[in-house]
Amino acid sequence: MISKHRVIFLFTLICLMCINFSFSQEQNSRKEKLIINRLDFYDYRGVWGLDVAAGNSIINGDYQDPEFEIYFRGGFKYHITSHLNFNATYNKYNLAYKEFYNKGFMSFDLNLELLLNPFGRFTPYLYAGGGYNASNYFEETSNKVQGGFGVEVIVLEHLGLKIFGEYNHAFTDELDEMTTGDTDDVFYRIGLGLNVYFGGQKKREKLSKKIKTVINSNPIVPNN
Repeated sequence: MISKHRVIFLFTLICLMCINFSFSQEQNSRKEKLIINRLDFYDYRGVWGLDVAAGNSIINGDYQDPEFEIYFRGGFKYHITSHLNFNATYNKYNLAYKEFYNKGFMSFDLNLELLLNPFGRFTPYLYAGGGYNASNYFEETSNKVQGGFGVEVIVLEHLGLKIFGEYNHAFTDELDEMTTGDTDDVFYRIGLGLNVYFGGQKKREKLSKKIKTVINSNPIVPNN
């Protein structure tokens, strides 16, 4: 006759085995989902990216009646993780006031960019960083900080269309050649552009092998 304590022990052991199996299945499922997401990232994007854009810039300075002027940018980005990338850009733009002021500038900017949905075709993103600002021929220079928000849509594999807006704070009150008040000059840039992605094929191949391993270690057993 089986003792009461032995029955309790066997029942507890079976429960623990079931819990462990269930936990392992859940862990494998999560691992598989994560790998699939990262595969989607490499299908849509890549480790490296070329960044080109055009749009408008406008100053908020010491004069009234600022006007929108031309703005162009080019650069590259490197994805540290699927969500986070480091990017460097060269920006050429003009700042103007109606009828009496129009001056050309350039900036060299470094940013950290956060993609909120890197595994999908559509993702909002945020970025912030610092830069070096200069008028044409480096007649006037200053440091600055910037931050922006945008959205990107993957229209073809490894090709993203984006629209963004950006705030720039220059550590000078002389961008418009007028120093009144106690605040530095700021300006805004808005643009429409393209991200062209490449790289990451070796990482994608490694992920594909991992997902095969996960699937093989967690086979689907058909119902009898």
